[in-house]
Amino acid sequence: MPGLKGSVDAFVGIDISKDKFDVYGIGRDEKKLFQFSAAMDRNGFEKLKEHLVVVSVSSVLIGMESTASYHVNLFSYLVSEGYQVVIINPLLISNYVKMQLRKTKTDKKDAVVIAQFLLANGNTLIQRVDSSLISDLRDLSRQREGLIDEMTALKINIKRLLNITFPELEHMTSVFTKSILKLVQKYPSAIALGNANLGQLSQMLIADSYGHKREAFAVKLIKAAHSSVGTKSSAKEIILKQNVTLLLHLEEALEEITGILIEMSRKQMEDDINILTSIKGIGDKSAVNFLIEMGGDVNHYEYSGKIIAMAGLDPAVYQSGQHEGKGRITKRGNRHLRRIIWMMTTKVIQYNDIFKAYYLKRRTEGLPYKMAVLATAHKLIRIAYAMLTRRTTFCPQMNS
Repeated sequence: MPGLKGSVDAFVGIDISKDKFDVYGIGRDEKKLFQFSAAMDRNGFEKLKEHLVVVSVSSVLIGMESTASYHVNLFSYLVSEGYQVVIINPLLISNYVKMQLRKTKTDKKDAVVIAQFLLANGNTLIQRVDSSLISDLRDLSRQREGLIDEMTALKINIKRLLNITFPELEHMTSVFTKSILKLVQKYPSAIALGNANLGQLSQMLIADSYGHKREAFAVKLIKAAHSSVGTKSSAKEIILKQNVTLLLHLEEALEEITGILIEMSRKQMEDDINILTSIKGIGDKSAVNFLIEMGGDVNHYEYSGKIIAMAGLDPAVYQSGQHEGKGRITKRGNRHLRRIIWMMTTKVIQYNDIFKAYYLKRRTEGLPYKMAVLATAHKLIRIAYAMLTRRTTFCPQMNS
């Protein structure tokens, strides 16, 4: 991640909303250079550029708060024009306002405060420029994450409904194989399945899953349906069929987006993916999501603790009188990165002897489950950071 270049003589704070942005520029002497509002469109962008001509491109630092998406187009425009632009965590602005001795009439998100923050902290800020490819990969990754969440919710509801219409099915087979889902889609209750044609039912069972036992399993299903305690409910059957249809559609979408994501990611960062997947328990999907959420380049971070802090997995510091200690994790930061680190950690605990041993050691030391997983996550990130910076694959000697 590049640092700020050259001597900065002007500091420009931009407060962004959906349809407009407010701009405030000051010099090193804190004197106002300009202040105006503009529409979030091409004319507004050009208006900003016209005001920026009072200083050279290399001597102005522009700052804006991170928003859900409103800042992206203006940020990209300014970067393409050669300006130094920093995206600032809103929490930093909030803390800056709280630390000021004199009260300010401006809101904590006001462009004036952002400009003052830049003046006070410009030499410690780092310019972050996410390539358009990394931005696209992040969109794909988060869309994939959203699909998984939707599928999880659907699966919970499908099991709930089946527990009413055909409770015995879950004890006979895995409900979420493709063949059983298609079966439930056609016969959403024990009563419906009990009236099914044996030959048609047998053909619905995928040969690879049930082999030559398809007909025998079909007979078993019909027998269970006849003796089922399931309740007939037309409404629940309709909802169940729709939920299964949605789940099958989402499974196709997930498969498509996962393939595209991995293919595009390997073109961009294949070496990094291979390094991470050398840790038993980390697969392609986890490695890709981790790299994308941390920005695609480990060199963005001075040390591993920066990644942990960015994910909000660092412990919060609390004070009581003269005592200072550490409590729960801050959960301030990238929740997507936090989620993927947690998932990676649970997998390496399950499949990697070194991380499993460390987790068990922390448990025997008295740490509860979540804290032991968190400690293991810190260890995993330290090792992954070392591997990525040293360009080496995993080996037991890295255990430290």
